[in-house]
Amino acid sequence: MVDFVLNAKARSDIGKGASRRLRRLDNQVPAIIYGLDKTPENISLASNELSHALENEAFYSHIIELNIDDKKQNVILKDLQRHPAKVEILHADFLRVDLTQKLTIRVPLHFINEDECHGVKMEGGQISHSTNELEVECLPGDIPEYIEVDMTAITLGQTLHISDVNLPDGVTSVALSHGEDHDLPVAAVNKSKAVEEETEDDAPEAADDTGEEEA
Repeated sequence: MVDFVLNAKARSDIGKGASRRLRRLDNQVPAIIYGLDKTPENISLASNELSHALENEAFYSHIIELNIDDKKQNVILKDLQRHPAKVEILHADFLRVDLTQKLTIRVPLHFINEDECHGVKMEGGQISHSTNELEVECLPGDIPEYIEVDMTAITLGQTLHISDVNLPDGVTSVALSHGEDHDLPVAAVNKSKAVEEETEDDAPEAADDTGEEEA
């Protein structure tokens, strides 16, 4: 299953100078394709077309069909370099994929129902995220756009771990495949500063434990 289609051109002129000219004069983004034990290929893509695709969160984790001089290849976006000060894409890395082979990819987490979270709404807690993405293994056609984490029933002091996250069919956690010791936290509901301060104010003063009697 292909989710996105981009047109690209093969390029033989490589190096920093060539890349700068490509971006400045042709409004193209230099990129490379590698993987599946094949020779890496240097390509370029239209900057506006790539920028438009990047506006869709699913582009970062879904299959992309690259049309390179009328030759099609299925890939996923593996890395993206942006200019530190300008709204400009400097370079993109794409990994070739075989639709019949499982791959490892990071998928974003969407935390839902945070306003209805029991630990927040009823107990005055505050939600803390330990991670915003999860590394999973699956077939290219099973890559989810995102994974939902429902916070509704989470109580104050409770921590959600990877094993608590419901994964779609055909998708497994890479961390959990290494054992229970890798069942890392995903989110938690902790006491907010306001609750902590209120608790401290309500605490009784410590008794005098000198043991001395008044005369």
